[in-house]
Amino acid sequence: MKFTLSWLKDHLATEASIDEITERLTAIGLEVEGIEDPAAALAPFRIARVTSAIQHPNADRLRVLTVDPGDGTALQVVCGAPNAREGLVGVFAAPGTHIPGTGVDLSVGSIRGVESHGMMLSEREMGLSEDHDGIVDLPQDAPVGTPYVEWARIDDPVIEIGLTPNRADCLGVRGIARDLAAAGLGTLKPLADPAVPHSDDVATPTVTLDVPDDALCPAFALCLIEGVENGPSPDWLKKRLKAIGLRPINRLVDVTNYLTYDLDRPLHVFDADSVTGSLTVRMAKDGETIEALDGRTYTLDPSVVVIGDDKGVESLAGVMGGEASGSTDATTRVLVESALWDPYNIARTGRALGLNSDARHRFERGIDPAFTVPGLEAAVRMILDLCGGTAGPITLAGAVPDGTRTIAFPPSEIKRLSGLDVAEDTAEAVLVKLGFTVDRSTSPWSVTTPTWRADVEGKADLVEEVVRIVGIDDVAPTPMDRPGAVAPRVLTTLQNRVSTTRRALAARGMVEAVTWSFVSHEDATAFGGGSAAIALANPIAEALSDMRPSLLPGLVRAVTRNVNRGHPDVALFEVGQVFAGDEPDDQTTSASGVRQGKNRPNAVGRHWSHPGAAADVFDAKADLLAALTAIGGPADKAEVTRDAPGHYHPGRSGTLRLGPKILGHFGELHPALLTAMDAPERLVAFELTLETVPEPRRKATKKPAFSASDLMPVRRDFAFLVADETDARAITRAAKGARKDLITDVTVFDVYRGQGVPEGQKSVAVEVTLQPAERTLTDEDIDAVSSAVVAAVTKATGATLRG
Repeated sequence: MKFTLSWLKDHLATEASIDEITERLTAIGLEVEGIEDPAAALAPFRIARVTSAIQHPNADRLRVLTVDPGDGTALQVVCGAPNAREGLVGVFAAPGTHIPGTGVDLSVGSIRGVESHGMMLSEREMGLSEDHDGIVDLPQDAPVGTPYVEWARIDDPVIEIGLTPNRADCLGVRGIARDLAAAGLGTLKPLADPAVPHSDDVATPTVTLDVPDDALCPAFALCLIEGVENGPSPDWLKKRLKAIGLRPINRLVDVTNYLTYDLDRPLHVFDADSVTGSLTVRMAKDGETIEALDGRTYTLDPSVVVIGDDKGVESLAGVMGGEASGSTDATTRVLVESALWDPYNIARTGRALGLNSDARHRFERGIDPAFTVPGLEAAVRMILDLCGGTAGPITLAGAVPDGTRTIAFPPSEIKRLSGLDVAEDTAEAVLVKLGFTVDRSTSPWSVTTPTWRADVEGKADLVEEVVRIVGIDDVAPTPMDRPGAVAPRVLTTLQNRVSTTRRALAARGMVEAVTWSFVSHEDATAFGGGSAAIALANPIAEALSDMRPSLLPGLVRAVTRNVNRGHPDVALFEVGQVFAGDEPDDQTTSASGVRQGKNRPNAVGRHWSHPGAAADVFDAKADLLAALTAIGGPADKAEVTRDAPGHYHPGRSGTLRLGPKILGHFGELHPALLTAMDAPERLVAFELTLETVPEPRRKATKKPAFSASDLMPVRRDFAFLVADETDARAITRAAKGARKDLITDVTVFDVYRGQGVPEGQKSVAVEVTLQPAERTLTDEDIDAVSSAVVAAVTKATGATLRG
């Protein structure tokens, strides 16, 4: 919200300085975001006269001017403005000055071979408006040599405040003045009575409310004015609108824009001669269109409230008017509209059409219903003053709702909720100055809210009003009680796992990446997603159309970009959300990583100290197990199966399981997938779903006493002939279960196919570790265990001991 200091003083009688005003605004919750002082930027510019203007010798559209800046010198200036001529009085910028509209620091230059010592300025170059059709053309009696700021009286600071959505009442200058007056920074001036003369000689307009719910348009006021003379607004009005960033258009439009910011009352003016029949407030028909005042054509649906006539739609209710019925310089009869609209419907319409306006901004936050007719009267009075004409009677369709509510308010709540001691008389005075009605004859007090404060709903809101005006700085800081016991944990198990996983993967030399939560439909489909349930209804880009089913598409794209830019050895990881559907349980947290080239946990790239082999499936498996171990997962109990998803290489991948539960996947990505994504030809990756890892035990359990045998372990090697499709995991599991009391570990150390091994079979060699606990094993003991191992593996896999 922007306004000028003089504008504020139209409503607030105060002698406070700009610094005092801005400090108090922030203190009462209307935070000042900036102060613009146009005088500072325009101070170097002087009024100057063009004493001669001749054609540029080397350019058809340029003229060489001789400029008198008022100091007795004559300066040569090259100018391309179409209105540059001899005798023109304008604004001159000397070399060395800064041009605020373009951000250029002016210097002496040569333009098409002719030196230019400064420039004559347009309004856009001075930052006053967007007008760049020509240089500023001042009256002939403007004093040459005088600072332009001094002559034009551009010394009115512009204040910009940031408002929270609940403070719709301060979207008008009067609402801001009311708050400052309540804070003791002046007196709120009474609002002038428009005293509009209404003539019965002018027809009374008719309007019909034809909406399915009265709440969509509770009240609609309309007034016809005849004999108006439209045209440019007076300078004072144009200056105020320009100061807050609005472009003056004509008197009728400028009046509605001015009152929108002055009194927080959005209005609309129809050219009455462009309206066919009477106006009707109705729902749009499916497929109806309107060319709005912003020049764009909008296609409507039946959820949009419009104002129409016999021809069709004339205005998007509460959002923007139509071009066809907009006022022009030829307008002589106008219909001035002041209405109430449903905030939710206005917000929905604006979002659906992608249309923002000052009216929408206010209506969707809620405006003062009681000011519907008075706001129309103020607009009619201002139009009569600026445009002349005769106003007819006002038509009011519907009824203005009562915007007040009565709240039972114990004044003791101020102390209880804020800790601030405020005298009851002071609290009452604050509320009254803010527009509340206070009845202290009851206990608790009976406080009635003003119609412009729909956000005040209960006693806590009243406490807030008192405290922010009295002074939030007076609330004494109170330290929080320090508990004697150890505080309970704050982070959830999942939050702890996320941070722990990130540290663990970073410690393995991987770099964290943050990728989009959206991927293309092709990438989503390739990685197990692509269902309609997770397709975006309104994607921000075609390549970001679906919620990601995996973190890998984004990581693969990121790795590819790095490789394409000369970084061949990349290892990236990410911890984030993935989506299998649109139900709450379909959203899970995944930790994933991708390695490319010679980026392995123990070395990166080519170097003389290590062979520099490329990352392989076992590096991805190690990353997965490291992440699982870091968060306390049962890595020693997990098993690897071959059923990895389709985006992995079918022969170089695996799935990590804990019983029937899938913890994650690892392996090389499928070559066809990488080709389709234009990615490097070989990438290894892993995925770990953090929610599937079993929760840690909540209650402390008694750990078994540590015991370490003082006897040497015994190791025996076995080579088994098995069918080629047999998993080595079946051999190690069977061998370990042969004698659980003695066998502590079984590992595969060799797999052989070739001479001496029958076709369709393979030789798998395992090392079995025996750890005695009570006595040294004899040869007979070892032979018995060996026989048990062979028998168990033979029974489980059909293997035979290789000779």
